[in-house]
Amino acid sequence: MKLSDIANLRLSNQQIISSNFKAAKEVVDWMGAMQAQDYNMTKFAVGIRSNNLTDQSVESAVSKGEIIRIHILRPTWHFVSPENIYWMLELTSSRIKAFMKSRNKILGLTEEILKKSNKLIERAIYRRGHLTREELISVLEKSKIVTGRNRASHIFINAELEELICSGEIKNKKQTYALLKERVPKINSFNRDESLEKLVQKYFSSHGPATIKDFAWWSGLNASDSKRALDMVKSNLVSETIGEQTFWFTKNTSLSTLKSNKVYLLPAFDEFIIAYTDRTAALNSDHLKKTVIRNGMFMPVIVINGQVAGLWKRTIKKDEVFVETDYFRSIRKSEEKLIREQFEKFASFLNKNLIALKN
Repeated sequence: MKLSDIANLRLSNQQIISSNFKAAKEVVDWMGAMQAQDYNMTKFAVGIRSNNLTDQSVESAVSKGEIIRIHILRPTWHFVSPENIYWMLELTSSRIKAFMKSRNKILGLTEEILKKSNKLIERAIYRRGHLTREELISVLEKSKIVTGRNRASHIFINAELEELICSGEIKNKKQTYALLKERVPKINSFNRDESLEKLVQKYFSSHGPATIKDFAWWSGLNASDSKRALDMVKSNLVSETIGEQTFWFTKNTSLSTLKSNKVYLLPAFDEFIIAYTDRTAALNSDHLKKTVIRNGMFMPVIVINGQVAGLWKRTIKKDEVFVETDYFRSIRKSEEKLIREQFEKFASFLNKNLIALKN
């Protein structure tokens, strides 16, 4: 097995090459969790892993609570299915809180302030229903809770980690917060070992082939817990060593199902790039700094036969979408046609017209 095989197998296991999933919830549950700080791009990430989902249908799933947007695994937004939200929070919230502790101290967010904020947030949503970020900030400010200097973000993240709030209905095209216990009744409970086993099995099924370091990065777990988790499921996995790295994946993973001469359009922060510590299987190191830029931004990429061949960006105006590309190599005529087809699919996902494709 070669590194290029690793990249193509990831495309397959992540349901990018083909998928039978028809609902957003099915995609998110299979993936375990999907990084989602760029909300619009992550809706597209769900769409490309499904059969005929659109931007509108994914947003409807968010609004209905069929998928939840919340800080989980690592201190950033993720999409997660309702069935997985509580046990994942129980497994990872303490590490996220520890990561945020020093910044909270700098911001002057004491335990007393965070507890008071939680009570105000809970009371406001209980009385008034799902509320936008701006509406909740107004509630906090009226009670003399300072929200500037990014304090509001930390207050809301803490409330999420305390199992108090999560994403709510879309209201006037704005996202809202809801009470988690009303959005997702707590029905399942697992001990720590059971949760570790569930998480590691989900990761290597959907993201494999991957290394234990990849899993530790994606899950936010420490090295000890990551190793322990992998040991629990090794009998269900197979491994392949390339150089100094050992890649783990499920036994039903097969190279024979892969298709050649394929092009995929992937959004910013897509799991195909972000879910691994070493991205060289799909991304030439010469292009790393253009793809993952200094402030932690992961750019939208064009993947040809498992390899990142360039970047893309879109500008949306009313019913039209304008797309620009930045290729890392010369593109053949046959590839140009396939790339155009992918941008047409993207425009269709948005229910808009593709008006230009500019290099």
